This record gives sequence, C-alpha cells and structure tokens, in this order.
Amino acid sequence: MPDRLSGGQQQRVALARALVIKPDVLLMDEPLSNLDAKLRVEMRTVIKDIQHAVGITNVYVTYDQEEAMAVSDRIAVMNHGDIQQIGTPKTIYQL
Repeated sequence: MPDRLSGGQQQRVALARALVIKPDVLLMDEPLSNLDAKLRVEMRTVIKDIQHAVGITNVYVTYDQEEAMAVSDRIAVMNHGDIQQIGTPKTIYQL
C-alpha cells in the first residue's frame, strides 16, 4: 500500500505517524525536498495548519528561504553550525 501513495500522501502519513506519539518537539529535516513545486506549496500550508492545530514545537530544517518564511513563526539562521540570528521571518529577511 505505501508504494501506491503519492509524494504528498506519503508526507502526510509520515507527519501523522510522528504526531501520534505527541512529542514535545518535532524535528522536520527538509521534509519537502523531494516534492514537486506545486505540491511543496500545498504541503507548506498543511504543515503550518497542523503546527497550529496540535501546538507542538517544530524544528524545521530547510535551505529554502521561501519555505522557511512560509512555515515559520521564528527562524534561526545558522552558519557552519553556529546560530547567527534568531527572529521572526519579517525581521530576519527585512521585507
């Protein structure tokens, strides 16, 4: 059955499996990197909605600035493993 799921469905199943144990913190390491552009945008909304609905802190790792701004309330910018700046997407990227 899992081999019949689309990329987006697989991402949703993986997220549901992670959330069912009600962790204090959820690490998401480039969760959308293997999806096509349209599905990435759709899944950003799904992830953001789920984050707010369940109230679990997420550490979301991405190299995609647009993705970081879409899913984050706060962003930490790192350089060679050191945190350089922490703030809201607006303050980090000075829109």
